[in-house]
Amino acid sequence: MDELTALLHRAHAGHAAAGRVFFASYQSPRDTRHRLSKGECWVATWDGALIGTVTASAPHPTPSGYPGPGGAGSFWQRAVDPARRGSGPGRRLLALAEYRIAALDSEHVVIDTSAHAAELLGWYRRRGCAPIGAWRWDVTNYDSVVLAKDLTRPAATP
Repeated sequence: MDELTALLHRAHAGHAAAGRVFFASYQSPRDTRHRLSKGECWVATWDGALIGTVTASAPHPTPSGYPGPGGAGSFWQRAVDPARRGSGPGRRLLALAEYRIAALDSEHVVIDTSAHAAELLGWYRRRGCAPIGAWRWDVTNYDSVVLAKDLTRPAATP
């Protein structure tokens, strides 16, 4: 848990430096274990080192009022070591999360991220996610954009 938590902290340090309190930027190893218990955790390694992770579940329960289609899956704690960004693990972890969510019989994936994380929002949009609403979590200091993707449609060519 310590190594995975350290990866989450490194991966989200830029958001924290920009003043966005992503939960993964400060969560404890106990929090990491709790969040992992809510889904399937997948990791990416390179030469034996942990370089990425994602946790997915479907259907994923959401609070009352949270926008999104019923029965949708979700993923969280998607992180890639900053030294490995742009080399493919983030795209592969996203594809794996979407594959697992579809395999668990959900037709949609719903996620959210800071409305101020323009680069991350663009990254998700380029991969077929579309904004469908807004949400505010009590463990963050920002409004989130909620994005959804229909997993029954073929992926668009990048």
